[in-house]
Amino acid sequence: MIRQRVARWLTELFAPAVLVSVLLVLLGVHSEPGRLGRGLALGVVAALFESVLPFLYILRGVRTGKITDHHIGDRRQRLVPLLVGLGSVVAGLAVLLLAHAHRELLAAVVAGGVGLVVAAAVNHWWKMSVHSAVAAGAVVILALVYGWPMLAAAPLAVAIGWSRVELKDHTAAQVVVGTVVGALVAGGVFSALR
Repeated sequence: MIRQRVARWLTELFAPAVLVSVLLVLLGVHSEPGRLGRGLALGVVAALFESVLPFLYILRGVRTGKITDHHIGDRRQRLVPLLVGLGSVVAGLAVLLLAHAHRELLAAVVAGGVGLVVAAAVNHWWKMSVHSAVAAGAVVILALVYGWPMLAAAPLAVAIGWSRVELKDHTAAQVVVGTVVGALVAGGVFSALR
């Protein structure tokens, strides 16, 4: 019973929408040294389009009965929310480009968009863990931006993966694949564009 509660807590507290929002706000602030207000505003805009708006779409789907739960446990229900998320990312990217956001923040937004495309493709056939993909991608981007000591956050990504298996939302293989794909996509795209 305690294991289930801890797993549920980890799953909710470190859900993709939360991790992405926090990461983008941190990157917004980091990319605008000496201009805290601007960096914070750009990070919030990025989080709004890449995370908050797509999550609100999912919650609306849950409320109307089109989606079974806010983690979209049924793989067959994932494609449309992922595509809506991708559309929102593209719109957010356009806003950030018009605002002349720093390349680092733009790179993170594009990495998230590419991650959505990959997740949509994989989830068409198999239920890869998006929680694990986002957690691993966030750790890699944090390490690239703030230095390798940020890899100390890797056990958190492992704990998130454990929570998904413990709650029987994913198999261990789905978590491992999500972790590897998330780290490779986020690290590769972010590194290439920053």
